[in-house]
Amino acid sequence: MKNLKIAMLAPIAWRTPPRGYGPWELVTSNLTEGLINKGFNVTLFATKDSITKARLHAVCPRGYEEDKTIDREVWKLMHISEVFERADQFDIIHNHFDYPVLTYSKIVKTPVLTTIHGFSSPDIYPVYEKYNDNTYYVSISESNRYEKLNYIATVYHGIDLKDFTFNPNGGDYLVFLGRISYEKGTYEAIQIAKKVNKKLIIAGIIQDPDYYNAKVRPFLTNETTKFIGPIGPEERDNLLGNALALLHPIMSPEGFGLVLTEAMACGTPIIGFDRGSVKEVVKHKKTGFVVNNISEAVKSIKNLDTINRIDCRKRVEKYFAIEHMVNNYIEVYNKIISLEGKKNVNY
Repeated sequence: MKNLKIAMLAPIAWRTPPRGYGPWELVTSNLTEGLINKGFNVTLFATKDSITKARLHAVCPRGYEEDKTIDREVWKLMHISEVFERADQFDIIHNHFDYPVLTYSKIVKTPVLTTIHGFSSPDIYPVYEKYNDNTYYVSISESNRYEKLNYIATVYHGIDLKDFTFNPNGGDYLVFLGRISYEKGTYEAIQIAKKVNKKLIIAGIIQDPDYYNAKVRPFLTNETTKFIGPIGPEERDNLLGNALALLHPIMSPEGFGLVLTEAMACGTPIIGFDRGSVKEVVKHKKTGFVVNNISEAVKSIKNLDTINRIDCRKRVEKYFAIEHMVNNYIEVYNKIISLEGKKNVNY
């Protein structure tokens, strides 16, 4: 059904696609460009500096995380209202902008599909529950589901394999790539690397300055533990591809974990804590090790030579490439159109 007119609503924290960090914007971009390549009619609602082959509709000049003069609450409302004021121009509104969008869904006839990229806290559950019967939800992993919601599908994120160079050899350092925060386990990654006497390179944005100053900064040395800050796509490709392994000792359940697929696409195995989606993305003892604590992580590093790096790449090619994500969303769109047609007949 390539004649479908799809409104793709991206977040506006960062540009779409992001220059560095911005996982929700990245997924939105990958899906949008994948649909365009298949001939679909897509309008992307994102920041004005966004880059896309789709039709771009924008009111917010830049991401509010990139330009602190932009009032996030004001521009969120301005941004969301743009798509709903034009709802009758589209067959489906695909929301990647979290729960605030749902509050508009009952005032338009156009079906609203929400990809739930994660629950920031249980406090937002009531919003999802309220609109459970009049909208459609997609989960990004089986583990990232809330039992009181009805889901139309689970669709794993897809990455562009052209952005990741397979390295059959890797290197001798460990890498941590993600937000510097308690939830992501930056401190635990440092402890793992210290116990196996391996260099650790840390990359990412500092989400929690207090955590960084207390749990990360005291351990930084250029020789053993190095922090390089946020990185762009080329730096990410080199950093991941030349690593021995990616450490992902998360302290709270992972919704999906794009960095897991990015590392594996480079051939780099994962050592991740068994929380949330990690065991869905990483094949234990095949593309890395899914462990429970620091001690088990240390032991698994000694067994990294049992992992064939090509198996890491093949797993991404099979399950987590853009093509799979796009095809799965097309199935979701078709199902929604069919269900909406039945609703109208019954009405």
